[in-house]
Amino acid sequence: MKKNPTLLITGAAGFIGSALTWRLNELGHTDLLLVDHLGEGAKWRNLVPLKYADYRDREELSAWLKEKRLPSSLQGVLHLGACSATTEKDSGYLMRNNFGMTRDLAEFCLDRAHPIPFIYASSAATYGDGQKGYSDDSETLPDLRPLNAYGYSKQAFDLWAYQQGILSDLVGLKYFNVYGPNEYHKEDMRSMVAKAFDQIMSEGRVRLFRSHHPDYRDGEQLRDFIHVLDAVDITLHFLKSGGKGGLFNVGTGQARSWKDMMAALFSALGREPRIDFVDMPAALQGKYQYFTQADIGKLRKSGFTSSLRSLEQGISEYAAYLIRGHKVFGD
Repeated sequence: MKKNPTLLITGAAGFIGSALTWRLNELGHTDLLLVDHLGEGAKWRNLVPLKYADYRDREELSAWLKEKRLPSSLQGVLHLGACSATTEKDSGYLMRNNFGMTRDLAEFCLDRAHPIPFIYASSAATYGDGQKGYSDDSETLPDLRPLNAYGYSKQAFDLWAYQQGILSDLVGLKYFNVYGPNEYHKEDMRSMVAKAFDQIMSEGRVRLFRSHHPDYRDGEQLRDFIHVLDAVDITLHFLKSGGKGGLFNVGTGQARSWKDMMAALFSALGREPRIDFVDMPAALQGKYQYFTQADIGKLRKSGFTSSLRSLEQGISEYAAYLIRGHKVFGD
C-alpha cells in the first residue's frame, strides 16, 4: 500500500536532518518525504539506515514550490537544509539557498486555509560577536550583526519573517555548537570533537587555535556545545506543540571552554591531554566568536523540561560511538 508522506524534512541527509529522521524512525514514523542535494559527497551514507516514504532532490522541491504541488498529505515541514559553511564566500549562493528557499517554503506553508506547521533552522551565528547578548527575543533582531555571510543569510530570513509579521506563526531554531554522530561528511565544518578524535587517534595530540583576544587565554574561548540528540529532541518538541512561537535558542545554557572539551575527550579515551596551540588563520580573525551561551529561558517556558547532556556526558557517548568505528546512527 502506498504511504502518503505527512512530514517533509529538508537537509535530510545532513547532520541534524539525518539524526532527526533517525529519531523519528525510532518513534515509529516512516511517513517521511526526505529532501536533500547529495552531489558527490559521502552524506548519502546517512540515509542508508533510514526508513522513509519518498526522497526528492532539492531541485525537484524548488519546482514543486513554483507549481504549488507539494503533497496534500503534509502535516508539517522541518526545514533543516542549508549551506552551513561559515567560510563560504559566495554570498549570493548563501542568500538563494538559505534565505530564498526558506522564504518560499514558509510562504507555501502559511498561504493556505489550514497552515502547515513550519520549523526551520536559524543559527547562533546570527548573534555575531555576542555584544548584543544571546536572547532569542525577536525584538532584539534588528540590532544583531553577524560576523560572516552564512550568519547574515540566516539573519535575513529571521528579519524578513519578523517584518512580515509572521514570525510568531513559525518556529525558528537558533542551533548553537552541535556535535555528535552523522557529522563525518562535513569535513572541515565538523565539530571539534570529531576533528580532535581523528588527531588523537593518529598523532596522540590535538591542535587548537591560539586566542587573539586579550580577554581570553589560549583554549579558554567559550562556546555552548550541545549534543545532536538533544538538539533533535528540542526540534521535535516544537513539532509536537504545533510549530508556532517564533525564535528559540537550541543550546544547553552553559558555556564551556575548548580546554574543557578536550579534557572530556582525552578522558573518554583514557589518555592524558596533549594540546598544541596554533595561530588562527588571518581570514578568521575578526570573524571568530570567543563566547557563546544560549539563553534558554524562552525554551523552558515553551514546555521543554527534559534534562540536557553535560559536555562530559555527551562527549563520552560520542567517543564510545567513534571508538566502535561507527559514524552514523543506525550503523
